[in-house]
Amino acid sequence: MLHSAGGPQPQDPRGAVIRPLDLEAHVDEALAVQAVAFGLGDDEIAVRRHIVLRHLRTPGARALGAWSGEGRLVGFVYGMPNDRTHWWSSVVSGYLREAGFEGWLDDAFVITELHVHPLYQQRGIGRRLITLLTDEAGEPRSLLSAIDTDSPARALYHRLGYRDLARGVHFPSAPSPYAVMGAWLPLRRR
Repeated sequence: MLHSAGGPQPQDPRGAVIRPLDLEAHVDEALAVQAVAFGLGDDEIAVRRHIVLRHLRTPGARALGAWSGEGRLVGFVYGMPNDRTHWWSSVVSGYLREAGFEGWLDDAFVITELHVHPLYQQRGIGRRLITLLTDEAGEPRSLLSAIDTDSPARALYHRLGYRDLARGVHFPSAPSPYAVMGAWLPLRRR
């Protein structure tokens, strides 16, 4: 069962309302946003659908959505407390150990996915989604992985206080290397 982050439902001054997201009920809408934002095909989305639904059974999993004025989901974020037995942790642990940061896998809230539809990017929606979600975390730090390239997403993560803990991380079947990034909570504000 997914537990949504509580609290107010702030209105973005440029039209997106951020509020708790029942990701199980809106999984197809969320994955449609991810497909456009991340350039994924139908086969990749089908695989990710099963992964998302499995993640939702993790205790402490939470999600937020960004909704347009027309009621369309235009962005989402979800995450959960890290568990070293999960696939992601098993892949990144060796890279973090080699870099001297394996301890970051303990007592951390992992941002599993954060995506904003390209037509709604550069409006501060991604920043608001991730900061509001991590503000509710009981863990003292946060982890995420992002494609290891200079991108607007990685620039945002750096501005929020995330730093590179391991680079050149290879996930099975991912064509590009990733960086594992970590930040102490709460995340930096502007």
